[in-house]
Amino acid sequence: MLSKREQSLLDVLEARAEGRGVEIVSLEIVGAKKAPTIRVYIDTDHGVSFDELSSAQAWINDVMDELDPFPGAYMLEVSSPGIDRPLRTPQHFARFVGERAVIKTTGPIDGRSTFTGTLTGVNEAAGTVDIDCDGQAYSIPLDSMKKANLKGEIDFGS
Repeated sequence: MLSKREQSLLDVLEARAEGRGVEIVSLEIVGAKKAPTIRVYIDTDHGVSFDELSSAQAWINDVMDELDPFPGAYMLEVSSPGIDRPLRTPQHFARFVGERAVIKTTGPIDGRSTFTGTLTGVNEAAGTVDIDCDGQAYSIPLDSMKKANLKGEIDFGS
């Protein structure tokens, strides 16, 4: 799901985040190749406050300065994962079993590439995630996923 460059940056950040009580949920590189934006999504056991974002921005910026992933200019954005939280690891999927999600695959599985439904399980040994889409059960290999995230729902009341 991540490019090699994204994965290498993520690996370094995850190692540095361990002792800080911060989870690096995901990372993405977007925008122009000469001046890209590096987006880092973080979470903690008790959510993400402004102070935590500010603190994480500082140490993540220091790590990026050390690594210099894009000589020249780049933008760094650090934010909470939001209502449509990215799902990347078996642990992410397991944590949100019972929630609605959208999984996009690199190619068709049973004739479709987008699966929107309820997460029903994770088989770490097989490397698959189970999802129920309108009463039909699918088992999606993690290595076939292009993108996966929760499907946030907001109840505005009636």
